Amino acid sequence: MKAARFMVNAFGENTYIIWDDASREAAIIDPGMAKEHEREKVDKYIADNNLVLKFMLFTHLHADHALGASHIASRYGIEPICSAEENVLGAKIPEQCDMFGLAPAPPVVCAKTIDDGDILNLGDEEIHVLKVPGHSPGGLVFHIPSSNLVFTGDTLFCGSIGRADLPGGDENLLISGIKSKILTLPPDTTVCPGHGDVTDVQTEAQTNYFLR
Repeated sequence: MKAARFMVNAFGENTYIIWDDASREAAIIDPGMAKEHEREKVDKYIADNNLVLKFMLFTHLHADHALGASHIASRYGIEPICSAEENVLGAKIPEQCDMFGLAPAPPVVCAKTIDDGDILNLGDEEIHVLKVPGHSPGGLVFHIPSSNLVFTGDTLFCGSIGRADLPGGDENLLISGIKSKILTLPPDTTVCPGHGDVTDVQTEAQTNYFLR
């Protein structure tokens, strides 16, 4: 699986595009593009690499991870996909934008939902869905076993974990899920978080203060 990262919006959110090199089928994870130049950069990358966007996936539906959802839906004709529990947050994206001083964005409601243990395919590549709530009610993590990649959204960061003081957060549930679902992956798995730099499972298991 190939992957590209785009740091977007005022929160420095990481939007990812992943794709199968043979089929050129692709997914976008957490499209948070807030400004026109951010959307244009993503569109250009998709066009320049001859990618066919198949999935729009969300680790969770805090507004900074979903500001580009309506653009992706209208331009590429694909619908958002998240866990069922996240639709509560997605419906309140306009209120979230107002709370965090972001430009208004429409609600994101996922008619198609996925859950722990589901598998999505891009060509011959598999995306394994892991549910790790705690930062949000139905947070998801996307694991690519064949490429030793895991996309953690705001669940796990380099040296930190997601905040659990927002509505639907639960720190004990978050830490338990990270330990049982993410730290049990192969140690050399690259962790691609929703903000900040990449890390790996072994480093976080050994050095992350919040997981000791």
